[in-house]
Amino acid sequence: FVKCVHGVSCCRENDCFSEAQLNASCLQERTGHSSFTHNALSLKYKLDNEFELVFVVGFQKILTLTYVDKFLDDVHLHFRDRYKNELEHKGDLKFLVNRFEFEDDFLRLLHEAEGESVTKPQKEMRTYYKSQKSQKTVKSMIETKGGDKGKEQTSKKNKNAKKEGIKQRHWSFHRATKGGFGGMFGMLRGLVGSKTLSQRDMEPVLEKMKDHLIAKNVAADIASQLCDSVAKKLEGKVMGTFTTVASAVKQALQDSLVHILQPKRRVDILRDVLEAKAQRKPFVITFCGVNGVGKSTNLAKISYWLIENGFSVLIAACDTFRAGAVEQLRTHQRRLNSLHPPEQHGGRPAVQLFEKGYGKDAAGIAMEAITYARNQTFDVVLVDTAGRMQDNTPLMTALAKLIDVNTPDLVLFVGEALVGNEAVDQLVKFNQALADHSKSDRPRLIDGIVLTKFDTIDDKVGAAISMTYITGQPIVFVGTGQTYNDLRSLNARAVVNALMKA
Repeated sequence: FVKCVHGVSCCRENDCFSEAQLNASCLQERTGHSSFTHNALSLKYKLDNEFELVFVVGFQKILTLTYVDKFLDDVHLHFRDRYKNELEHKGDLKFLVNRFEFEDDFLRLLHEAEGESVTKPQKEMRTYYKSQKSQKTVKSMIETKGGDKGKEQTSKKNKNAKKEGIKQRHWSFHRATKGGFGGMFGMLRGLVGSKTLSQRDMEPVLEKMKDHLIAKNVAADIASQLCDSVAKKLEGKVMGTFTTVASAVKQALQDSLVHILQPKRRVDILRDVLEAKAQRKPFVITFCGVNGVGKSTNLAKISYWLIENGFSVLIAACDTFRAGAVEQLRTHQRRLNSLHPPEQHGGRPAVQLFEKGYGKDAAGIAMEAITYARNQTFDVVLVDTAGRMQDNTPLMTALAKLIDVNTPDLVLFVGEALVGNEAVDQLVKFNQALADHSKSDRPRLIDGIVLTKFDTIDDKVGAAISMTYITGQPIVFVGTGQTYNDLRSLNARAVVNALMKA
């Protein structure tokens, strides 16, 4: 066996990969499900940044294994969770000297993947224009938290729209617009066979690709970096008989975009709340952002979501500057409790408000609220903070102090999808300001993003790519409307499909 520089093992026998080839493969920029092919063999591999793990699956290239990507994802998720749990319970030393049993889980996942691929019924081929995909709108980019309830509401909205004579909007895929992917790839379709890709071959399509991404609200410098990444990944690659430069470039970009939107670490709030509850302490989330982006409203939406999942919530009113901030939270508290009466929650309100009025120290109020929540056995504390511009030194210092003193479990930045690259600039400077004004040696920065007004941007979804690319942190929720139920998680592949659309 040989190992590459990233710890991937491979057998030398049967015309397999040499050490140099394996190292060269792993040194490529890894995005999504990266692959490496040599003669009759193929490798697909995936990197977990949080634990520095590499997951590799090898198979004969001649086999058409449609389930490989899903199988690799399933093994990655199951192994990572078990790896984390055992590492936390056993500690580093005990974990290293004990055997990590995963073979049974691996075989089960493999059999499930193989079984699904065999039993899945064959569908009749249909043209793209007859498919549902060609009719999807921005709603396809969100994942419903409410299950059937969300579908039912969507159905009702569609019926109401028809009654009122509103023409439903659909994205058109019938024509590749000037500068779109269809037009830019057309010029390269002749480069097939044993052609080795060069920078010169790719320059025309990469330049148009960058312009296309910028038009979809991806920040200009990030669009350039993405195109450079694609060029480095493909340069020197030999095109197969049925492969075009166009499809290779398009696939590489798509893989890169999906990889960006898939967070380097997993944020599972419900699981984390349960873990904190087992330790008899509340799970604390702090909300921050600039003025007027909807922090309080989205805090209320997340309160509703937590209550729907059976948790009790304490809202800490730590916006002690904006007139009416406390009253706004109190209104949300009353509405939420009217939707979830006390008798459904052991006789006490599902959500309570902790407030000390205006002009007080926000960090002190947050500390008192967390202590109160622990004593009264609340499951979650949601800390509302004042909206502030990133260049407001006094307010940024106060926010950094609140975070340093109270060490919340999650710090969420709330930004608007509507403003595009302006939100990206706000996020970057906000993170920097938190670092600059913190008194800690290891300042706490943004852990995740809530993107509001996501339903207003049509297919110009580049801000989501830009924000996750710059911070490496996930978009935890997107706001999609005015009601408490209008909160969704992001569908990474649907966002990428919208970006790739001409």
